[in-house]
Parts: sequence; C-alpha cells; structure tokens
Amino acid sequence: MRSMKGKWNLRNVYVGAAFLTGLVVLGVAQNALQKTAAAQGKGGVQAPRFEVDPMWPKPLPNHWLLGSTIGVSIDAQDNVWIIHRSSATLNANERGAELDPPTGECCKGAPPVLEFDQAGNLLKSWGGPGQGFEWPESNHGITIDYKGNVWIGGNGGNDGQVLKFTQDGKFLKQFGFGSPNGGSNDPWAFRQVAKIFVDSKANEAYISDGYGNKPDDTNLGRYNPDAPPAQQFRNPVHCAEVSVDRLVYVCDRVNDRIQVFTTEGKFVKENWYERRSLADGAVWDIAFSKDAQQKYIYLADGRNQKVHVIERQSLEELTSFGDGGRQPGQFFGAHSIAVDSKGNVYITETYEGKRVQRFMYKGLGPVPAKNQGVVWPGSRSTR
Repeated sequence: MRSMKGKWNLRNVYVGAAFLTGLVVLGVAQNALQKTAAAQGKGGVQAPRFEVDPMWPKPLPNHWLLGSTIGVSIDAQDNVWIIHRSSATLNANERGAELDPPTGECCKGAPPVLEFDQAGNLLKSWGGPGQGFEWPESNHGITIDYKGNVWIGGNGGNDGQVLKFTQDGKFLKQFGFGSPNGGSNDPWAFRQVAKIFVDSKANEAYISDGYGNKPDDTNLGRYNPDAPPAQQFRNPVHCAEVSVDRLVYVCDRVNDRIQVFTTEGKFVKENWYERRSLADGAVWDIAFSKDAQQKYIYLADGRNQKVHVIERQSLEELTSFGDGGRQPGQFFGAHSIAVDSKGNVYITETYEGKRVQRFMYKGLGPVPAKNQGVVWPGSRSTR
C-alpha cells in the first residue's frame, strides 16, 4: 500500500414490574417479561438496515453485457460508476454478436467504464486502449476523486500503472508503467493496483498494491487461521480507505482482517472476520457509512458472499446480510462496495457474478440476526 508522495509501509434497559395479584395474572406477566428480555438481548444493538432494489440498474442498451465487475465509486452528484472486464470475461455463447462470423444478434461486452444515475439510467460509457496511455491488461478498481477525476488500476501480470481520466474519458495522466517492477520496495513503480483512495485533505492518493512492515516479497505461504498473525500482508492488499478521524483502514484480504494505521504508517489495531475463510479470503473491500462520524463500516466478503456491518471504532461486527446465489440480494464474488449520500450501498460482483446491485438504506433498527440472509423487500429482517 503506497502513498503517491512516497512509499508508505503499512503495517438498561430498566425493567419495572408491578406486583400483580392472582396466579393467572402473575403467569402472564412472567411470560411478558421473558419475551421482553429476549427481545432486548436480540435487538438492543442498533445497526443500519437494507433491502435490495431488484430493479436497479435498468437494462443496458445495444445488447451490451457486463463482464466480471471489479470496481464501483460514487461521484458528487450521486451517480454510480463501475468498471468491468467486458468481453475478456464473457464466454462465446454470451458474446455471439462479437464473433467472426457472428452467431446471433446477442450479445457483446459493454465498454469498461459505465456511469449510472440514481434511476439506473446509463449516462456514459467509455474505456479501453488509447493514445498516450497503457490500458490495464486486467482493470481493477475505479475511484472518482473530490475534483471529479476518474482513477483506474489493474491487476494483470504486467499492470504496474495507475490511470487518471476526466469523466468524459479524456486521458489526463499515467503513474507507473505497464510492465513488471523491481519489487515492493521500488519507489517508482506499482504492482497490480487493486484500488485507489484519494485523500482530499492531504491531496494524496493511497494505492493498494503492497505488503506490511518493510516488505521483502517473501512468500508467506497459505493462510493458516491457527497460526500466529502474520506481521506482513498477504497478496493482495485489496483496499485502503482514510476515515474522517485520519485513520487508514486496510483490507488484508487473504488474512481475513482489517488493519488500522495512522496516516504516518503506525499500526493502531486489527480485527478478523470469518477468520477460518481460506482461498481468496473474506476482507475484499470496505466503505464507510455516510453519517458525520462514519460510525459503521460495510465490508464486502466475496468468499462468504455477504456484507458485514461493523461498528468502526471497536471493529466489532454487528450483523451481516446476503448469501450465495444469482438472484437479487445474493452474491457470487461480492467484490467492491461504495455508499451514496443517502446511505444506499452498491456492490459489484466478479467471477461469474458480473453485475452491480443496489441495497436501499432503511434507517437504523434493532439487529434481527447475526446473519440476516437475503434482505428482500418486505422481508422480516428489514422491517
């Protein structure tokens, strides 16, 4: 994880009861008290509530399809930007209109960068190779900064560059090079950039591409949940987000943990989520809630196909929602996450998920369950 200004090494309820007369009345009162206590134990904790919007976004024009959808960001107008891998991740049956000769009128990959309004209408589409820059072999992550610029990374084998565009797709600048670099201590090059965070206060960009402490690129081997915590990140470092109180929250994906640092790189704390998750890990991407204190973290977990709702200061998980599948409210490779000004959550899916979903914010309420499952409109978990 790097800063654009240089190498940045990360490392009660009071229950009143009146005396009642009569055994029948006493029995009713006792039953009521038991139910109240159970409800308080289950729902005393408040957390944000959501339900999926199954009709967002609207269908794409031109027989376009999304490929593996690998990044999402919200601009100042609450428009939703995504980046996806288009035809490179579509099979021949999906992209018949692109084959030579075409096998049918449907379908073909949409341009990599798409912008939607709050109604789900497609506003802009652009992206791909062009003059003066090296488009990533495998684009990864999109960020709209506080000036409205569009930043893009990539995690292909030769992707060591970060690209910056206007919202109309005009190329502005390239940082780094589209070629292998000298390792994680190289001060000039990146390596498979997963995500960019632009800090408006310091006018710095945090680039998620490295390891913890002073990295030596030693292969740490497979993650073992029973081993002592690793003192370095495993690959990939999948996100780095700066909070309003100037702390940096880092997604150490394969180690199943969020780590917190100061902006100077001093370690503060960490916590694990679904700690026994193996393979590609549980901590894929995070976004902060939109209240002034950013009280909550929303964590996209593409291994367990859910979103964790976390109290930011304590890093304690309050609840989660989602499940594996292809229906609205389910996930296959929940990858990237963003929040608009109204508190609605947007989640992209990679692998064969190939979509972006919106979850409407329904205010704070008692936590109904440790894992709420699919938060379908009108379901009990969102009332």
